[in-house]
Amino acid sequence: IDMGTIQHWISPGYCSRPAAVPWTNLESPTRVAIQANPLKVRELENYPRFNAGKGSVLTAEGTIEMEACIMDGATKHCGAVSGLSTVTNPISLARLVMEKTPHIYLAFDAAEQFARDHGVETANMDHFITKENVDRLQQAKQVRKVQIDFSPPTESNCQQETVGCVVVDNQGNCAAATSTGGMVNKMVGRIGDTPIVGAGNYANHICAVSATGRGEHIIRATVARDVAALMEYKGLSLKEAADYVIEHMEKGTAGLVAVSSKGEVTMAFNTSGMFRACMREDGYSEFG
Repeated sequence: IDMGTIQHWISPGYCSRPAAVPWTNLESPTRVAIQANPLKVRELENYPRFNAGKGSVLTAEGTIEMEACIMDGATKHCGAVSGLSTVTNPISLARLVMEKTPHIYLAFDAAEQFARDHGVETANMDHFITKENVDRLQQAKQVRKVQIDFSPPTESNCQQETVGCVVVDNQGNCAAATSTGGMVNKMVGRIGDTPIVGAGNYANHICAVSATGRGEHIIRATVARDVAALMEYKGLSLKEAADYVIEHMEKGTAGLVAVSSKGEVTMAFNTSGMFRACMREDGYSEFG
């Protein structure tokens, strides 16, 4: 999921890349959703056009601080990380937090040490810094503002956004995963909605939701959890719940993708556009 103002110069393959990642290397034929989800996000973290992993935007100090979250709807187990500057794939570390610790959230130096202790792939900060993001930081500093993870660039092929993936398998198990570099020119130490369970990422036995947009707004509105709550306690459909949550947010602040345990899909946003894609096991796909 990628939120922003859609420009005419976006290449046709931009939206199709996420869904084109094959469902391979699964560890077992069971619990497919929670296995497949991070594979999709890892691919996008390695693609520098997205504001996650290799393409993460820069803080006010010109550094990288990445964050990610993953949640298994079948068990409600979850893992989150923040303040990463050397971990190549933050979503993989979030999964390790979920599976290898009694905790949910690790951040900054402790998270980096946990990654080293478990042999997670790391790289120097230079690996993550792109010329486009250096230019975007300079642009933000010139106008003295913190920018959302999307802003129209001056050159084509340098658009970047948060990435997220929601999956439902043939057993009705749902999972959600989201990864981001945050906001351009953010204060060092700022934590957004992505790693906060129930804000930017959530999954349970009913649905899975991944959100994108202005993190502070999404946190205040507990966007991802509210979609699930409206379905569980009010009996709304997935689309009705997602539309209700997004419509009640300030215009231009949020978007989400969600799936239900019944296989429904919805992609709601209150911006002028949100890059999105979905794919079924039978090969059907849809991009927007």
